[in-house]
Amino acid sequence: METETLAMAQEIDFSMLALFARATLTVKIVMIMLIAMSFWSWAITIQKYIQYRAARREAAIFDEAFWSGEPLDELFERIGPQPEGASEKVFAAGMLEWRRSHRQDGALIAGAQARIDRAMNVAIARESEKLTQGLSFLATTGATAPFIGLFGTVWGIKHSFEQIAISQNTSLAVVAPGIAEALLATGIGLIAAIPAVVFYNKLNSDSERILGGYESFADEFATILSRQLDA
Repeated sequence: METETLAMAQEIDFSMLALFARATLTVKIVMIMLIAMSFWSWAITIQKYIQYRAARREAAIFDEAFWSGEPLDELFERIGPQPEGASEKVFAAGMLEWRRSHRQDGALIAGAQARIDRAMNVAIARESEKLTQGLSFLATTGATAPFIGLFGTVWGIKHSFEQIAISQNTSLAVVAPGIAEALLATGIGLIAAIPAVVFYNKLNSDSERILGGYESFADEFATILSRQLDA
């Protein structure tokens, strides 16, 4: 009997494609959902890596230009009121409000400093939305993928027990395929969740550092304008 059971088990294909093909429709849907979530998480990760790298490079180039000693008005005229870079947008928002705060006789309208700060904060908030867009999906994948996979496993095991009851055979050759198919869903869930959690933490930290750089620049720029206001 054991020899026959072993022979039957050896004839069963336990490859991932075979396990997927033998799974129930519900478990297949769960697996496809998890695979799609995993691919989308990797796509977001790669896109954010490219975006953050470009943002850091742009910030470094602009900081060098800003602290080069070039007059601020000339720098603003060179980059224009609607630049491409995030650091440049923060600077342009402050400079636009600075110029709008001057009356025709050259005097400043009251409350200029507060308006300049608000204008730069709005620009930073817009850049923050761009930097963090998509990160919530990584967090959702990391939090839910294991449970979605577990649901597929529970459903698959339920189906396996039903098949055992119908066949009235508890041999390993009957039990093992169903259990393996069910556990595959949990495995795919973990494969989707673990990278998503790791990359979310990394990318979230990177975005906070980039935004911190924008906020530091805005504070330094506001200090420079404040000295001119006091003068």
